Amino acid sequence: MRARFIRWLYRFLGKDPEPRIVVFASAPPALVRDLVLEIARLEPGRPLHLVCFAPPPAGFDALPAEIVECPRASFLPLAFTLRRRFRSFRIGLVPVPFTADPEFRSLRLAAFLLAPLRVLACNSRLERHHLSLSQPIASLLFLAGVPRDRIFLRPHWLTPWKRRPPLPEVPVREWIGRDTSPSRLPIAVLTPYFPFPLSHGGAVRIFSLLREMSLSFDVLLFSFTEGAEPDPAPLLEFCARVVAVEKPLYREPRWSTILPPEVLEYHSPAMAAALARLRRQFHIRAVQVEYTFLAPYGGDILVEHDVTFDLYRQIHLRRPSLSSWWNLWRWRRFELAAVRRFAHVVVMSEKDRALLNAPHATVIPNGVDLARFQPAPEPPGRHLLFIGSFRHFPNVVAFRFFFEQVWPALLGLLPDCQATVVAGPDPALFWSQAAPDAPFPAPPRTRILEFVSDVRPLYLDTNLVLVPTLVSAGTNVKVLEAMAMERAVLSTSSGCAGLDLIHGDSVWIADGAENFLDAAALLLRDPDLRLRLARSARLAAIARFGWDRIGERQRSLLDQVAGHPFVLRPAQPPDVPILSSIQATAPEAAQWQPEDYLRFDCHVADAAGQIAGFLVSRAVADREREILNVAVHPAFRRRGVATALILAEIARWPGDHFLEVRQSNASARSLYQKLGFRQIGVRPGYYDAPPEPGIVMRYFS
Repeated sequence: MRARFIRWLYRFLGKDPEPRIVVFASAPPALVRDLVLEIARLEPGRPLHLVCFAPPPAGFDALPAEIVECPRASFLPLAFTLRRRFRSFRIGLVPVPFTADPEFRSLRLAAFLLAPLRVLACNSRLERHHLSLSQPIASLLFLAGVPRDRIFLRPHWLTPWKRRPPLPEVPVREWIGRDTSPSRLPIAVLTPYFPFPLSHGGAVRIFSLLREMSLSFDVLLFSFTEGAEPDPAPLLEFCARVVAVEKPLYREPRWSTILPPEVLEYHSPAMAAALARLRRQFHIRAVQVEYTFLAPYGGDILVEHDVTFDLYRQIHLRRPSLSSWWNLWRWRRFELAAVRRFAHVVVMSEKDRALLNAPHATVIPNGVDLARFQPAPEPPGRHLLFIGSFRHFPNVVAFRFFFEQVWPALLGLLPDCQATVVAGPDPALFWSQAAPDAPFPAPPRTRILEFVSDVRPLYLDTNLVLVPTLVSAGTNVKVLEAMAMERAVLSTSSGCAGLDLIHGDSVWIADGAENFLDAAALLLRDPDLRLRLARSARLAAIARFGWDRIGERQRSLLDQVAGHPFVLRPAQPPDVPILSSIQATAPEAAQWQPEDYLRFDCHVADAAGQIAGFLVSRAVADREREILNVAVHPAFRRRGVATALILAEIARWPGDHFLEVRQSNASARSLYQKLGFRQIGVRPGYYDAPPEPGIVMRYFS
């Protein structure tokens, strides 16, 4: 009845009663095309009009809509023109894209005057919301760029009487990797994302150091995941267990909590339960937590990949607002408290340690796989490379700085320039979240790639690597990768902060759009200068940033935390009397003249100045060594001293290792077998006092 009355009313008013949809082209053409096709799919058969400035952009004539051209004018003349054009039609819906483009402002205002109660606002993600006086706050939030699924959220403390629905059960996926060993202490590592594929700097660091940890420890990895099923195979080669838990759905307004929202986003009872269960099962000796926002899970080592409050401080200084102050205040409060709660903290640089005022922090810098990132001669041309996943919003800020403020002028100076951008997975989605005021970019002479599984070919094809970071914390792995690939790097001060690189030697540093433009033009015109920078950078990477060197620092810290409170070092002449006394307490071991040990390779385990044990070996052939003696002070037995000495020996001298052990020394034989030694023979009467056969054992590399 109501529908018939409305149709009669519109006929009485002299209008076509069939409701029509009028789409306004108040956004870049690509977004408008997507919107028209979406509306046509949702409302098939409905008359559709597309209002745009004359002349219409290319491709609009192929859309399933009647094109209505308007002259460029202020909103009042536009509104009068459109009201005359549509006065004989019933307007049922007016979809209007809202972006930051000022050239379409008059078109958007004219849409309001044409049908103020029918406006369907659309954002750059094609989310839609009916603007309504009955929902003024929701409408304003949507126009301000808040995602559609969050504009109706209310903080829990505002309605405490309302019971929240229970969180759905989250499946816990667990994969079994390499066999555990009694000679390796079990440790756990907790990460906010799956560290493979190596699509960004954080994943590269975690993956590389997990591999380094596994040389001495049984590693159990606990990781949050999002979206696609992760591939655990590369991690199972060196992890004993890999546990994956889906990241929870966080449903609070981001402004409404004293804790930073990133902390609450990772609150997962399923992850806490899995961590507690496997800690009991494997008797985990140390837990390392990657990233500050996972600090509430507790543990022994907190890895500060960056000083997050410093990042928000930079943002607040650039564009002060109530929102930027609130983010800075709560992050500084939370982060400094978290650093104080952990007995051990890892930072990326001395700068980060000073920012945190954490004298107990250990610097374990970022690194690069020098064997994988091998250089090759630079090709001819002027090709630039920008690597930065748009998921990390400082990369969006850096992209906009260079491609909006520098790139157009650089093309004016050097028209043959080309640029490649690696923007990471789903760049359009993350761009719309980080830059809701701007359409997804399409700079001239630039190709934008999404996820790239192997960036090495891109480095080989480039002439200059760009790091135009304006806000940053921690240190950039992409700088180290470019250095290892022997490519010149042009960076802002922020982009290479914490790496202690020298301007004009291993990197070229320029701040501000004008200086960055001058530096880019200089480097692109001078291949000799680029080559000098690149070669110096490669040497710096070899000297300071190889993962093997950095892995030694990581294992040393874990030794300290997990129960190896000693340092392995070469024996010195003053140690000989102590070696003699330790040998005397171990009659089951070989009895050599301790003075002779210094002629061979002798290492001791030093526990705060007290020698806990020693190992002596010598080379017998190429990649073959004989372990002459291993002995541990009685006060340090069954504390992993012998295991650490033998594992260090194997790591120090790759190849096969031989040793003899008394036939009756069952505990030593059992330890050697657990470490991978196998019996290959027997030597009758090898030992004296008492006479006894010697069991010959071999470790096969």
